[in-house]
Amino acid sequence: MKYYIISGEASGDLHGSNLINALKTEDNDAAFRGWGGELMQAQGMTLVKHYRDLAFMGFIEVLFHLRTILSNISFCQKDIEAYQPDALILIDYPGFNLRIAKWARKKGIPVHYYISPQIWAWKENRIKAINRDVDALYVILPFESEFYARHKRAVHFVGHPLLDALSKRPQVDPKDFIKKHDLNELPIIALLPGSRTQEIKAMLKVMLQMVNRFPDHQFIIAGAPSIDPSTYAPFIGNKRVDICFGQTYDLLDVAEAALVTSGTATLETALLNVPQVVCYRGNWLSYQIAKRIVNLKYISLVNLILDRAAVKELIQGELNPKSLEISLSQILSPEGRKKVFVDYSELINRLGGPGASRNTAQLIYKHLQK
Repeated sequence: MKYYIISGEASGDLHGSNLINALKTEDNDAAFRGWGGELMQAQGMTLVKHYRDLAFMGFIEVLFHLRTILSNISFCQKDIEAYQPDALILIDYPGFNLRIAKWARKKGIPVHYYISPQIWAWKENRIKAINRDVDALYVILPFESEFYARHKRAVHFVGHPLLDALSKRPQVDPKDFIKKHDLNELPIIALLPGSRTQEIKAMLKVMLQMVNRFPDHQFIIAGAPSIDPSTYAPFIGNKRVDICFGQTYDLLDVAEAALVTSGTATLETALLNVPQVVCYRGNWLSYQIAKRIVNLKYISLVNLILDRAAVKELIQGELNPKSLEISLSQILSPEGRKKVFVDYSELINRLGGPGASRNTAQLIYKHLQK
């Protein structure tokens, strides 16, 4: 069968690649085309557009790029129609994907949505579009099943795909990592400033101000493979900091702590058992709008799943050098680390075991055979 898959972010590229791998096991004749990144392409998908060309974050930023976004939607529709897939698989990225789902429904193309839009956070009225346009919905967070049940929408809870990605990889030996990257023996603090240029520019400057405040540690930036190295250069300058591209998991394996931009990376860091401080700073106007319409107590997936402040979140004005230094010191202390590890253990139990990719692939293939 022919599958058209759309992912608009780095995390979606990872989960999409694992889903493609699982679908190939279920369907020997599977062919793939779509939008994503190198990981999906490596699994055999014909890559139409890279997610780095789609990554617009914030309300104001989206308005500035509205013409580009609308052009991308039109291009995508024409490409899907030319490909004539047996199924359209959408991965998160709701602003774009729900528009495509509405169009595909009218064309009679089966729509499978993997990783639910976060309508439990905002735009709850999108449930109407999902009920109308989506044939099957696969959710990955335990509380999402309850949310959709209240809206009388049937969903499949498949588990979290990060558990798949992490269960398949060998743990990195710290000595090998240090030797490979020509590092010193000081404990490592990982900096994860995000996978979008906007995020990096907003977050990295304040993160790097910790370098001189923690002279007994070395700081290493997790460089996003889709970002040009020149993006990081102005912020690094002559600071004693290294950068590793495309090796975030390896870096976290050897890190004592991490400063992490809000997003999927907060959950990845937790599942790799690394104490973290969650950071977020965006366009001031976009943040003011979001604060008034987003219905969430927390911004990190760790805290949302546990429903408590298990990891420190520094948001907008709170993300300043003084607060960041205090928060980082806390998770480097023995008491702070012990508490974090207890919370992470509970988090893993709530997510269940690996198998999300396999579960979703089996359900999609079974649905198409009907």
